[in-house]
Amino acid sequence: MFRRPRVLIVDDEPINLRVISVSLSEEYDVLTALSGHEAISMLKQQEIDLILLDVMMPDISGFDVCRIIKADSRFAEIPVVFLTAMDTLQGERQGLDLGAIDYLSKPVELELLKLRVRNLTALKLRGDEVREQRDLLALRKEELEAALARVRQLEGIIPICMYCKKIKDDRESWQELEKYVTQHSEVMFSHSACPECYEKEMKAIREALPRFPGELP
Repeated sequence: MFRRPRVLIVDDEPINLRVISVSLSEEYDVLTALSGHEAISMLKQQEIDLILLDVMMPDISGFDVCRIIKADSRFAEIPVVFLTAMDTLQGERQGLDLGAIDYLSKPVELELLKLRVRNLTALKLRGDEVREQRDLLALRKEELEAALARVRQLEGIIPICMYCKKIKDDRESWQELEKYVTQHSEVMFSHSACPECYEKEMKAIREALPRFPGELP
């Protein structure tokens, strides 16, 4: 089912959140957070496809937020783009070393930002599809292996009594055929009677009933 990509913008300046949100809102579902702690809390509640992250924030720095995100397997695949006024080579190196996919300086050119966001969200969604297909294939493989295991339980030569039709199991115990098949497969029995057995049983019932004087046998 198609859904619009969801972008989380994290910045302690409301004006910055407003400008970027308006720029992206036509193509994306935009969420905003004024602090690092709020951003981390939102990640636990929403499915996010891209994070635009400021570096210098009062409660916890963007670098620390990125470090927390990339250390958590639930969020590690979300691309992080630093969007910051900290325009230094050292800052850029640190941000990319923490696992961010890009590092942009403020004030950012909005059209350029929209192009980068478009490319990165498309890449994220394609990656999600690949992972979903991989997980589905793994599940199908497990189901197939389980089905084959159930089939193998009834393979081979099974000793069966030629008189009472009981089956000898792997513990050398004799079991009723119905019980054995039920334990070794997902087969369920519904009880009925074939025509021969039905006639045989009805005959036995008729013979067992008392006859009245003059009644034909």
